[in-house]
This record gives sequence, structure tokens and C-alpha cells, in this order.
Amino acid sequence: MSIFQKRTAAAKAAPPSPDADAAEEEMRVYEARGRKRSDDTGVGDLSADGAPPKPRSLLANLGRLPRFVAFKSFSSLTRRIVLLNLAGLCALVSGILYLSEFRAGLIDARVQSLLVQGEIIAGAIAASAQVETNAITIDPERLLELQAGESYGPSEEGFAPLEFPINPERVAPVLRRLVGPTRTRARIYDREGVMLLDTRSLYSKGEILRFDLPPPTQPRPGLLERTWRGLQSWIGRGDLPLYKELGPQSGKDYPEVASAALGQKSSEVRVDERGRVVVSVAVPIQRFRAILGELLLSTQGGEIDEAVEAERFVIVRVFLVAAAVMVLLSVLLAGTIADPVRKLADAAERVRRRIKSRVEIPDFTSRSDEIGHLSGALRDMTSALYNRIEAIESFAADVAHELKNPLTSLRSAVETLPLARNENSRNRLLEVIQHDVKRLDRLISDISDASRLDAELQRQEAVTVDLKQLLEMVVGMAQDVRKDDGVKVALKFERAPGAAADFTLVGHASRLGQVVDNLVSNARSFSPPGGTVTVTCRRLKDGAEIVVDDRGPGIRPDALSRIFERFYTDRPDHGFGQNSGLGLSISRQIVEAHGGKIWAENRTAPAKDGAEETVTGARFVVRLPNG
Repeated sequence: MSIFQKRTAAAKAAPPSPDADAAEEEMRVYEARGRKRSDDTGVGDLSADGAPPKPRSLLANLGRLPRFVAFKSFSSLTRRIVLLNLAGLCALVSGILYLSEFRAGLIDARVQSLLVQGEIIAGAIAASAQVETNAITIDPERLLELQAGESYGPSEEGFAPLEFPINPERVAPVLRRLVGPTRTRARIYDREGVMLLDTRSLYSKGEILRFDLPPPTQPRPGLLERTWRGLQSWIGRGDLPLYKELGPQSGKDYPEVASAALGQKSSEVRVDERGRVVVSVAVPIQRFRAILGELLLSTQGGEIDEAVEAERFVIVRVFLVAAAVMVLLSVLLAGTIADPVRKLADAAERVRRRIKSRVEIPDFTSRSDEIGHLSGALRDMTSALYNRIEAIESFAADVAHELKNPLTSLRSAVETLPLARNENSRNRLLEVIQHDVKRLDRLISDISDASRLDAELQRQEAVTVDLKQLLEMVVGMAQDVRKDDGVKVALKFERAPGAAADFTLVGHASRLGQVVDNLVSNARSFSPPGGTVTVTCRRLKDGAEIVVDDRGPGIRPDALSRIFERFYTDRPDHGFGQNSGLGLSISRQIVEAHGGKIWAENRTAPAKDGAEETVTGARFVVRLPNG
């Protein structure tokens, strides 16, 4: 039973605590949520009779639609996607409504049409003007100033050019026929700017004038309506001047009328108090180059705005359809993003709570996007996490087992020491105690080194390592340490065809040196007295290879797969407890941290005369990438 299982069993056997009650309540809520999600997705358990559940009807699916929409609207990522897409669409439509050229083109077209219409009407009015030849103009003041015997004759003014006055009675029918069908207001001013006719006050015989008056008790518009009117006025007005209705004696206060009095056609575009566009055009009324008056044509307020609003209403309808499609597509897009992320987050939360012994992360690696990469990374991370947890549990169990053996032996020796009858027995017990203490010290040192190895490799930055210089230093130190076995260590370098000229790679120099030192020490311990341990460094195209050969008895076939396990030793000819069994395990851990491989094999001599191959020693191979 592993430590995790023991802890689980102990947790089940322990009395319930408030924290445990809270955790159980949280578990029940979480399971209820899981059952609810299973019900929502239509995937549930079997029914009571063991039959699969019946498929949901169309009405049931329609009943689930509000919950689906509520869940989607609750998702923060869904809201952000929908709002950002709608914000972009609203900005586009607002720009189209505000900067639309339709309104400006419509105003220009209306100005041109009013100019043409004004020239036609002005020509008709000028043609209807007549000279009053049967009229005699008499100045009463001159008659009063005459003395007896004096006569009154025509002055120089009588020989002035004949004038063609505008007769309102003759012009009114012509103006009514020409302007009536166009819904255009026409005003005629004389040369002094005094209004002679206004189509707003023209009426035929029997016609009743009707004007729209505001109701006597008109309610004050609300805040929303006032805001909309203000916004509409601000958007529609722009930099246009405000139109004001002037009196009948102030015709020349209109700039276009003043320009027409000088013989020039002119137009003005204004807005009234309600923000509606008013287009005015003034045309001089001329006959034989004599200016008889001015004709002012203006549109009714709201005529152009109605056409613009109709065009904007079409744009708004298209916007609403596009917004509905965009919201639907945004929700579908968010479903392909938010739902997998939510499932991954729930699985990660279950991993954190350790509800099960091993939680499986949803697999979305079939998607070739960031969600698939995230799913694969989380699955690999979770697998590595569980493997690390299991390795820690196994390591803790192995450490407890390895420490228990010398402690048991030490305890037995300490308990037996007072019962020793002679000095010889006492000395043997003291030797056992010393041996166990050394063994404990060696075990604790190796365990400490193995436990902090991963942390040190993660903290330290990998640098460029010169293997040639590193191996020369390690082998030199091994040569300097003289032992009674007389074993020598030889070093040589080789280079594969097409490989680089140097022996550099990226890694941790101290830890790679520890690997080579462990392998050389292990090979020396199995080599016969006076033998040679050969260290060969071979440069490859994609990395480097370090081979350590000895002349020992080799490795048993059943031990080749276990030789790198923690605390494993196979030294029948050596004293018990002389090695901790962690050296090769630490070496494999360092090599794998560098992305390399390490393995062991036996060196054999070729068979002769049908005999079996002879094992001539062991070989350890370390293959490292360039980094």
C-alpha cells in the first residue's frame, strides 16, 4: 500500500471535523453541479430498469433554451466577444450615419432643382409684367407750388426708361400654378426688399387655409425624447446656420435675396429650431436686364430630413439584422472557446481538490488551435504532476525502508551492547554500530542530494560546457586518487564524420561531471586489480556520447533493466551496506534533465569454435543532445 493510499484510509477512518464537513458539503454541491451539467447535456445515467434514457422531445429542448442563453450570458468571455463585435459594428454604423454623403448629395440636388425651377418661374413672372401707358403720373406737391400763369409739364424724369412693375394680381395665378405641385414656398420681393407675394398666404376662390397649430395642452417631452431630439439636431445641424423667419419689410436681410437684388443667383442651407434642413434659393426677376424684383424659393422643413431618415432607417434595419447574425455567430464562437476552457478549468479544479486519485483532463488535442495546445499542455502537466507525486511517494517509501534497516541493526546492537560478556563481543558490536552510522550518514547524504537535484537543475541556468575540458579534469582527479586496487582510468576522444570540431554543448557542468564521476567510480569498483577503465567521448552530428568501459564481470541480464532504480545494488563480492544504491539513479536523473539518455550493456568477445560469447565487462553509455 502506497503512502497516498495509507493517507486516504487514515482520512476515512479519522473522526469528522468541521473542515471535513465543509469539504463534504462542497463535494455534494460539486457532484450536484456535475449531475445538473449531465442533465443539461442530455447525457445521464441509466434508468431504474437499466434501459437507456429516452431522447428529449422538441418542447423539452426549447425549454432548455432559456437556461442555455442564461449560461452563455453569464460567461464573461462570451459577453466580451459579443460586446466587442457589437461595438465594432456600432462604430461602423454610427460613422455611416454621421458621415453619410447621401444627405449632402440630396441637398446639392435640391439646390440645383430649385435654381432651375426659380429661373423658370422668374421668367414667367417677368413676362407677365406690363407698362401702364394710359396712366399719367402727377406730383401733387408740384401742383401746389405752381403760381398763376405757370404750367406743369413732363420733367426729365418723364423721359426715364419705362418701368415694368410686378402686378401681384396678375402674378399670383401664375405663381400658384407653377409652385403649387412642388410643395415649395415662394416669396416675391420688390427691389427695395419688401415682400409682395407669399405662396403660404395665397388661396383661390372658395379655398380654406389650414395651418397646423400645436395643441393647447401639449405635454412637455420626456428626458429620453429631449435627448434624442438634441442628438438628432446635433447630428443633423452640424455647422449649418439657424433659419429665422423675418418680417415682410426685411427681405434683404436674407443674404440670398440681397445677392439676387444685385442680379446674382444665390442659395443658402439652414436648419430650423427642430433641426430640420431648409434650402433657400433666390433668383432675380429681370426683363431687358432691368431687375424688377427677387424670387425666393425655399423647401418645407423636414422635406429633406424625411428622405434622409428613410435612408437611415434602411441602414438601421440592415444593422439590426447584421447585429442579430453577429450575436449568434459570437455566441457560437464563444461556445467553441469558452466551453472547452470551462471544462479544462473544472478539470484543473478537480485536480487541485484531489477528488479522485487520478483526474483525467479533457482531450481537445484534435483541435489545431490554441485550445488544443492548451489541452495537450495541461494533460502533459497533469501527467507529469501525478508521476512526480507517485515518484515522491515511492521515494518516501524507499527512503523509509532503507533507513529502517540500519536503524533496526543499530538498535539491536545498542540493546545487545550492555549484555556483552567479553571485550571481543563488545568490540564487534561497536564495529556494527560504527558501520550502521556510516551507512546512515551515506544514505542521508545521497538522499539529500537526490531530493534537491531537480530544484537545483530548475534554478540554475544552462551554460555552454566544454566536454573535453570537463572529462580531462574528472579523469585527472580519478587518477590522482590512488587506491589499493591499482585500477587506471584512460581517456580518449573521437569524432564522427560530419560532426563539429569542438566538444561543446549546453548544460550544467557540475552535474555532468557528477555523472561521469559516478560511472567511473562504479566501473573501478567492479574492475579487477590492475585493470583499466576506459572513458571515450565521441562527438556526433546532433550531440555527444560518453562511453565508460570496465573489465569487470559484467551485469546480469535480469539486472540490466533495474540497475538504475533507486537503492538497487547487486554487489555479491562486496560487503553489505557499502553502497547506497543511489549513484546510478542520480546519474539517470541528471541525464534525463538534460534531455539525454543513459543505458547499460555488456561487452562481449566473439565466440570461437561454436562456444558462447564471453562477457568481457560492462559498458555505460550516456548520449547528450547539443542543448
